[in-house]
Order: sequence, then C-alpha cells, then structure tokens
Amino acid sequence: MADDVQVSERLTIPAAELSWRFSRSSGPGGQGVNTTDSRVELSWDLAGSEMLPASLRDRAVERLGNRLVSGVLTVTASEHRSQLRNREAAAARLAGIVAGAIAAPPRARRATRPSRGAVERRIADKKRRSKTKQNRRADSD
Repeated sequence: MADDVQVSERLTIPAAELSWRFSRSSGPGGQGVNTTDSRVELSWDLAGSEMLPASLRDRAVERLGNRLVSGVLTVTASEHRSQLRNREAAAARLAGIVAGAIAAPPRARRATRPSRGAVERRIADKKRRSKTKQNRRADSD
C-alpha cells in the first residue's frame, strides 16, 4: 500500500506529510482487540503543507477551522478488525474531507420572482383554506 493519499486526479498528499499513529481499538475484534493496535489516527499538517497552493490552503483552513488543532487535521478509524483496513478507511476519510474543503464554492443564487400564475394560485389556495375554516365556525347570527 503506497502511503500517499489520493485526494483528486491532480492532488495527492505525499506520505512524507502524513503522520500515522496506532493504538488499541474498542471496536470489533473479539479477544484480539486487547492485544492488537488496530485503531488508526492519521494526521496531516494542513496549515504547514507546501503541497497546496496558498488559495486552496486558505480555503481549506477556513472551512475546516473547527476540525483543526494547531493547523493539523486528524482522522481516526477503528471500525474494522484489521489495521490495514483501518488505514485504508482513514486515508479515504482524509481524502474526502480535504476534497470537500478545497472544492470551489457553489455558484451564487440568482434572485427570481415568482410567476404571476404562481402568485394567483397561492392566493386562491389561501382563500379556499380561509373559506374552509370559516365554514367550521358556529354561526353567531
């Protein structure tokens, strides 16, 4: 397994910038969970990375501000029994988070006005509903 993390077609985080940590998992694994270090923590120094252009780095730091600790993004995986599968899961999770953070912002919404027919239908529905509620009232005449 190459330790590089593929974020997109043109963007790969090199293994030199990633930090792996392993510990005992509380997840599945039976008795083996007590002896194997299957939980994986994958950390990447986003703020200090030279791999991203400055504009993308700033966008990612802004969007992931609440997930970063001193500019470092950390993801964990412990849902599988084996360390290898947890490593793959952590790498995939990191790639997804980074891809979402550096994605271009959505296009601004163009303000539109409702059509005349839509306005008339809305008002007719309101009048119909009002009439229904008036008919439920007891006549006080």
